[in-house]
Amino acid sequence: MNHTVEDLSLLNALRQGDGNAFDHLFRRYYPMLCAYAHRLVSLEDAEEIVQEVMLWLWENRGDLIIESSLNQYLFKMTYRRVLNHLTREQVKTKAEAAFYESTQAALCEVDYARFEELDRKIKEAMAALPDSYREAFVMHRFKELSYKEIAEVLDVSPQTVAYRIQQALKLLRVSLKDYLPMLVWLVG
Repeated sequence: MNHTVEDLSLLNALRQGDGNAFDHLFRRYYPMLCAYAHRLVSLEDAEEIVQEVMLWLWENRGDLIIESSLNQYLFKMTYRRVLNHLTREQVKTKAEAAFYESTQAALCEVDYARFEELDRKIKEAMAALPDSYREAFVMHRFKELSYKEIAEVLDVSPQTVAYRIQQALKLLRVSLKDYLPMLVWLVG
């Protein structure tokens, strides 16, 4: 045994359930153990780990058999807890990464399927428009012609062009009402 006289005294008092001995031991070792653990983990995790070590020490005080010095024992115990923590974090990180990848893949598949469905529905809705509405709408939205330019091509008034585009939009909104959130997202 490599105990100092003070450590032996503290251990004996601790085994007897002396709260003052535990308090003294805690104040003496807590900062050193936190600094030691903090070299490998965040300060918050280090403090939590050292608190767990100290709690374990108190809860198992009656059964303590320390063959090395109390100092070595506490540092070794803290080191093991830090390693366990790092292992758990590593496993958790790998699990989260795997979950993220599988979720992203699933979302991409769903999104692709939804976009294909949306594309099909838009084509169907466009095909269902009266020819004059569809013609004015396509010229304005896809060929980016002004109402005046469309009116000249179709040989109608700009007000007629405006009416046809307005009616086309109204019919498309009704046909594609289930897809409006997706359309807003795509356009926005």
